[in-house]
Amino acid sequence: MAVAVYALCMLTSAFCAVLLLREFRRTGARLLLWSSLSFVAWAANNALVFTDLVVLPASDLSVVRSGVALVAVSLLLYALITAVS
Repeated sequence: MAVAVYALCMLTSAFCAVLLLREFRRTGARLLLWSSLSFVAWAANNALVFTDLVVLPASDLSVVRSGVALVAVSLLLYALITAVS
């Protein structure tokens, strides 16, 4: 069951990124671009969770996962800060 949840989280994040990118191409709103890049990083983070816990359970990718999550949050924070100013 956990494998399905990890995979669905990854696919959902990737799908959100695609939808945001598609809307950015249509409107050109910069907030959509940065938000879509954040969701790409979240999808990568979910892929690393899947890899860490399912594919390679003996390895520890927690530092890499935390780094990717930090990038994702930073991208979204930058998007929100620049959208306000």
